[in-house]
This record gives sequence, C-alpha cells and structure tokens, in this order.
Amino acid sequence: MALLLKNGNVFQDGQFVRADVLIDNGLIAAVGENISQGGAEVVDCEGKTVTPGLVDLHVHLRQPGFEYKETIKSGSEAAAAGGFTTVCAMPNLNPVPDSLPHLREELDIIERDAVINVLPFGAITVGEKGQELADIEAMAPYCVGFSDDGKGVQSGEMMEAAMELVKRSDSFISAHCEDESLLEGGAIHKGEYAEKHGMKGISSASEAEPIARDAELARKTGVRYHVCHISAKESIEHIREAKANGANVTCEVTPHHIALRDIDITEDSGRFKMNPPLRGDGDRQAIWQGLKDGTIDCIATDHAPHSAEEKGRGLEKSAFGTVGSETAFAVSYTTLVKNNNVISLERLVELMTSAPAAIIGRKAEIKAGQRADIAVFDLEKKFTVDPKDFVSMGKSSPFEGRELWGQTELTVCGGKIVYRR
Repeated sequence: MALLLKNGNVFQDGQFVRADVLIDNGLIAAVGENISQGGAEVVDCEGKTVTPGLVDLHVHLRQPGFEYKETIKSGSEAAAAGGFTTVCAMPNLNPVPDSLPHLREELDIIERDAVINVLPFGAITVGEKGQELADIEAMAPYCVGFSDDGKGVQSGEMMEAAMELVKRSDSFISAHCEDESLLEGGAIHKGEYAEKHGMKGISSASEAEPIARDAELARKTGVRYHVCHISAKESIEHIREAKANGANVTCEVTPHHIALRDIDITEDSGRFKMNPPLRGDGDRQAIWQGLKDGTIDCIATDHAPHSAEEKGRGLEKSAFGTVGSETAFAVSYTTLVKNNNVISLERLVELMTSAPAAIIGRKAEIKAGQRADIAVFDLEKKFTVDPKDFVSMGKSSPFEGRELWGQTELTVCGGKIVYRR
C-alpha cells in the first residue's frame, strides 16, 4: 500500500518546505503540494518536521555473542524508535567479524531480524587483539568499513599496515582512539569531578595522542580515516589541523558529549560511565565550536547497552557504555538548537542524515526516486526520559529524568512504517 505524508515541514535541499510526500513501492514517488493518491494510507504531519531517516555510524547491537545485552532485532527497533533508518554496527562481538565466515554469521542475523538498514563493520585485527590483521580484503565487499571499536590499535606500525590494506580495498577505517598506557586505571575524566571525589581519572591525552598519530598516518597512506566518539578539545584541534594539511579525515561526536560535562555527574551511578568519559566544560565548548565550523562532521550515538547488573556497580566498577538511539535526536535538538542556539535546525538535520551518509558513500535525502527512508518528529512535544519506556534492552541513560524536546512520531524504512508513536 502507498503511504502519503501530508502537510509536513519537509527537509529538502538544505531547507524546510511545506509539502506532501508520497511513498510507493519502497520509493519516494513524489514531493510537492496537494498530492492525492487513491488507496494510500494518509498520515497527517501538520506541524511536524519531516526529515530523511537518521543515519548512525556507531552502534553496538551485541549480537552474535552478547544477546543478554541487546540483539539485532531489539537494537534496530530501538534505533527506529529514535528516527534512525540506517545504523552501522561495531565488531566487538563473539565471534569477532575478523574473517568472512565470522562476518557472515552477523550478516545472516541482520538479514533475518533487522527492521532497518544495519551495516556491519569488520574488525581491523584478528579478535580485536591488535596483533594480526583481519582478513580485510575478503570482508571489504560485505561490510561498511573497518574498526576495532572498544579497543584502540596500540601499534602505529599495525595501524599503518591496516590503512594501506583498507585503502587498497576501497574502504575506510573508523578508529577508537585510546592509548592504553595513558589510562591509569581511571573510570571518569581526569577533571573536576574526579579531583573532588578522589577518583582516578582518564586523561584527554589518552585520546588525543593516538588521533595525532593516526592523522599523520592517514595523510601518508591516503586512506579514508574516521575518528569515533571524539570528546576532548585537544583531539578536535588535531582533527582541524589534519584537515588543513590535506588528510582525508572525518570525525563524529555523541549526544552525551554534546550535552553533558563531568561536573554534570549527579550520583555515583554507572549511568554516567562511558568511554570516552564525559569531559570538562572547555571540551564541550570546543565540541560546540567544532560542530559550528565543520571540524566535527557528524553526530553518532555510540549506543552501547549493558545488563542492569553490569551498570549497577557504581561509577568505578560498572561497565563502560550508555544507550542513546532513542534519545539522540531529542538530546541534540534540545541542547544545540532549542536551548543554546549553537546551530540551526537545518545544520542539525545534516549532521544526523546527509553528513554521516556521505561518509559511508550513501545519500539521505527526500527526493522523488530515492529510497523511502524518512523520520517524522514533533519539535513541540516535550517529554521526560524514562528508561523503562525504552525499546532497547539497555536501560542505563545519563538523561534519565531529563526533559527533552523533539519526540519521534514516525519512522519509515524502505517504504514500510517501522515505528509509530
């Protein structure tokens, strides 16, 4: 059956226009005023914001291997509830997708269970152990890119060899940048909160120094190089410098690093523990500036669900990670657009749709002939975050109890309604 979205504020060619969107046979059939279609299901989008489906370059769907945390089905349904129609799944799984047979295990589950587009990353090294390169050439046609996310590649020589092979395979690297020799056993940022509470902290250098190393290697090898979940002002400066020097470098930032600082931690709770950690006020200011001037290319969730037991051990002993698929747009809109006027709504939509899509060689736009991947939001809808309502199996969020604006109303993927509030 055809689907007709009527009277929405539709994001098209970088601006919002009042229009109808007709969807038929999985594609956008028409965009314009006063469209009518006999037999189509009509959804009234009066006063609603209609965007391309959101694109997330960084999620953890935990399957295969850790289904007690999340599954491809639950994780893709959670993403749909947040307005996402494409997500890229990280490879810290069991088995790690470090060979084509291992990757096929994940691909088979995606084909069976995913309700949106799920594109898996292959691992850079065997078992993500940093000792031996994965079978990059065999996996390249079947995965979106390569990452050892959850771990940093500690050896510069190993990273350079990976970059050369990934470039020959016409793919890209998405790097978790973390020098383990600089972690010092910390659980949160080495800043004001850690000092006040006598806790070990994680230095910004542990992130910034590997970025500086890899940016130079990316310039040298010519590989497409993307930095995961950037959090520190020094890191952003390294990215800015690398771009100025001609490296093919991009980066992402998460909604929790956009919205929160270490001083916003309100309790000794695992819901505030993530990697990289919440940083200081100067780091958040640098993130906002990077989003304004284009140094930071896109927003990605780093959705990382864990069990209640794993997140219930306090700041120091809980597992690293927070869920984010279902709150990402609202957190970003509330923080960057509505409350602080950091960027325009148009810029936010680009950061969550066309910009990440371009990094993976795709399009995210509302035009006739394009695949019908669309999200509808109510920017006037205020809601209080209650993790009990999450579709995700993970319920640990630093935004629990916070009031946000911008609720997901409808998500359409490939012409099918995959979420309706």
